[in-house]
Amino acid sequence: MIKKNGTREEFNREKILRGLIRAAEKRPVGADEMSKIVDEVENKVRGLGENEVSSQIIGEYVMNLLAKVDEIAYIRFASVYRQFKDMNVFMKELKDMMAKEKDTKKTTTGKDKNDGGEA
Repeated sequence: MIKKNGTREEFNREKILRGLIRAAEKRPVGADEMSKIVDEVENKVRGLGENEVSSQIIGEYVMNLLAKVDEIAYIRFASVYRQFKDMNVFMKELKDMMAKEKDTKKTTTGKDKNDGGEA
């Protein structure tokens, strides 16, 4: 794995799991779910068939999977991983997430719950 600063280290499942555990602290995310996320990330990385993969790609995989499991844990993980510099960047991430959720609800139900049910 190639880190942001250019250094290289082995893929470390435990490091990813520790990050997930911190992000999901006091959230309804079980150890099995976190382990499945790590398994899926590891499978995706191996599936790339590359000798080296950037930590950025791995982090994006983790965030995409975590967002599907628990939004609060996702925001916590993203805030550390992306090192939000100020509240504006953090708020943009929240707004983007809310827009994705709204689009997903429209797509799956055919309704926008905020507009009385018309798509």
